[in-house]
Amino acid sequence: MMNEAETRAELIDPQLKASGWGVVEGSKVLRERDVCKITEGRIQIGGGRKNPLIADYILAYKGFKLAVVEAKSADLAVGEGVAQAKLYAQKLNLNYTYAANGKEIYQINMNTGKERFVAGFPTPDELWRAVYGEQDKCLDAFSKVSFEDKSGTWKPRYYQEIAVNKTLEAIAKNQMRILLTLATGTGKTAIAFQIAWKLFHTRWNLSKDGQRQPRILFLADRNILADQAFNAFSAFNEDAMVRIKPKEIKKRGKVPTNGSVFFTIFQSLMANDNTAELPEDEERDEAEFDDKIAYYHQYAQDFFDLIIIDECHRGGANNESSWRGILAYFSPAVQLGLTATPKRQDNVDTYEYFGEPVYVYSLKEGVNDGFLTPFKVKRIKTTLDEYTYTHEDEILEGNVETSKLYEEKDFNKNIEIKAREFKRVQIFMDEVNQNEKTIVFCASQAHASMVRDLINQYKNSVDVNYCVRVTANDGELGEQFLREFQDNEKTIPTILTTSQKLSTGVDARNIRNIVLMREVGQMIEFKQIIGRGTRLFEGKDFFTIYDFVDAYQNFLDPEWDGDPIEPEACYGCGECPCVCEKMPSKSCKKCGQSPCVCVKGTCEGCEQSPCVCIKKVKIELADGKAREIQYMLTTSFWGAGGELISATEFLQNLFGELPNFFKDEEELREIWGHPSTRQDLLQKLEVAGFGKQQLNSLKKLINAENSDLFDVLEYVFDSDFQLMTRQERVSEARAKILFSLSEVQQEFIEFVLSKYIESGVEELKRSQLSTLLTIKYQSLEDAKEVLGEIEDIVPLFVDFQKYLYQAKVA
Repeated sequence: MMNEAETRAELIDPQLKASGWGVVEGSKVLRERDVCKITEGRIQIGGGRKNPLIADYILAYKGFKLAVVEAKSADLAVGEGVAQAKLYAQKLNLNYTYAANGKEIYQINMNTGKERFVAGFPTPDELWRAVYGEQDKCLDAFSKVSFEDKSGTWKPRYYQEIAVNKTLEAIAKNQMRILLTLATGTGKTAIAFQIAWKLFHTRWNLSKDGQRQPRILFLADRNILADQAFNAFSAFNEDAMVRIKPKEIKKRGKVPTNGSVFFTIFQSLMANDNTAELPEDEERDEAEFDDKIAYYHQYAQDFFDLIIIDECHRGGANNESSWRGILAYFSPAVQLGLTATPKRQDNVDTYEYFGEPVYVYSLKEGVNDGFLTPFKVKRIKTTLDEYTYTHEDEILEGNVETSKLYEEKDFNKNIEIKAREFKRVQIFMDEVNQNEKTIVFCASQAHASMVRDLINQYKNSVDVNYCVRVTANDGELGEQFLREFQDNEKTIPTILTTSQKLSTGVDARNIRNIVLMREVGQMIEFKQIIGRGTRLFEGKDFFTIYDFVDAYQNFLDPEWDGDPIEPEACYGCGECPCVCEKMPSKSCKKCGQSPCVCVKGTCEGCEQSPCVCIKKVKIELADGKAREIQYMLTTSFWGAGGELISATEFLQNLFGELPNFFKDEEELREIWGHPSTRQDLLQKLEVAGFGKQQLNSLKKLINAENSDLFDVLEYVFDSDFQLMTRQERVSEARAKILFSLSEVQQEFIEFVLSKYIESGVEELKRSQLSTLLTIKYQSLEDAKEVLGEIEDIVPLFVDFQKYLYQAKVA
């Protein structure tokens, strides 16, 4: 008999060595667990992770991973490893994968689908040629530059390595338009940096003469994104990096040209000498200028070799955008688009411009692989989600439509009811841990200001900057607040309110709550908002979305998973992509130019200056009416794979899993009757996807809101089980519990039981004992005077619990 480890060491290792792996210069056989670990394993709510994917062997040559080998014991058929070999190859985006048992080698071509037995492993050169064709001098040069590990603090995740290598392959093939689609929080800027690093150190440029380093432009649409990228590229020498700013250009009279890696925003290159650097507004920092006198014309068209366009779906590749002029002007450069949004009808122009992505990594993959944080959704409905005016309410401002049903889309735009917003603030502030970092998305800048003030009126904190607003109107002060919020060492500010501004560009890893107090209409924006919470942070098992606006329905959209759609043929020409002759944009009615060069200041709503919009209606609810606002909070159910499931499916899944944790009712009673074994079971259930919060939510479904979680598990395990309330359970067990206890002991246990009836099994945790003693006796010292030393009190608190769960319906 030969186990798998012996098979690898005695049979497969020599076969790989005979083919040159680990012998030929530049070839490596990766075997150690840490270098063959592909994923980290999905983070489980409550702590811990699912099992990661770990390959037996990864074959690498010239810095590129080329194949996976899945090993099985010599005593097993080689086919036992085929499914795993394919899975690992799919994850690593490899062309070839192998299953081996020391006797036979089975090869799978992942591109063609051809499978066959082979006599031996290919040599490194043979496999390289099979994957990349004849050796390419450019690709060969890229492979000799290692990833910059930032003094050992950075190691590429598998998908980041794939994204870098796929981009370099495209550049080596002279592809001029390249697109990478990776979910928010997966490190697109780090990927861009590694690409730039390799190009810089190989002296790649468009002329391919190797005589100079490339000139690379990192182009964003918000200063915060450009600044974050500038900081992320800090491994470059200081004199190689250039931050382009209009004020400095105006001061010097020319654009900067000495450097290798340039960073700026679109608006800076569009600005002319008479235009100050633009403030970032809520929508997109977008402004239109006469590009005949734009700054970018001071550069030669072939000045840049590579342009990296961050968040490229946000307008850079849009045919109607004035920003497109920059990309058209620098058309000789290779242009790399970075986006977090898969193809949809509302960003199809991006995909038409750049072509299909060379690599896609979705949000769901990131969560399931353990590189992004999973989330919970709490849906909150109130009795004032809709409103119709009644005469007892007071109109403070504006003209109310008496018969109109005001809906979510109207609130804080057409109508404002401050009491409604205050109730919503109270609800989520009572639910959240008020010390956790939170972003609240509001309907407008004015709404964000109101919510900020309401939070600060209700908060527990004494800090005046506990909650701040970060919007366009907050200018540099808002930017300072945002920087402090992003600093994980700082706790103030704790909550940010915003409208549009923070839906992207906020790299804060310790965000624990996202509150939606405005509608989120587009899937693109919804993904970006959810992406604010997905970044990993130590001790962060999940983040919570508090949803007042039914945004959770976006999770039911089939495109939530990030699957691309096929664009429809153009209605006019019938072609896809469209080949219609583009008509010039219509001239502005005021200035007669296209694009418009009117002075800013017109209202976004009515497009007039001064604004002639109908004024917002402000309502004060009748006395007592605000106090009557009711709400219902529900927790959504999520499958172990991260998918939204029904409560029925959750019950069915739980029913199927329970036999793995206890074999019958008596074993459950024994486990549940002791605090330590009960807590251990709850943790195991949470890891399996059945958290206490979700189990508590099931109580409503089985009419057991006043019962113990024990009853919920029993009922799911055996539907004939008769539920008991906590009060009934105590009544049935009281005699056994109090038998043989002294009078003072009985008094304390009766107190504990009253808390159990009131709040549930959480009161019976071992960690709750000191709290209960302090509540009952004012201090631990006073408790010890009555009940004795702690070593005597602990058995008293623990031992009675077994009787509680022996109770049955008479």
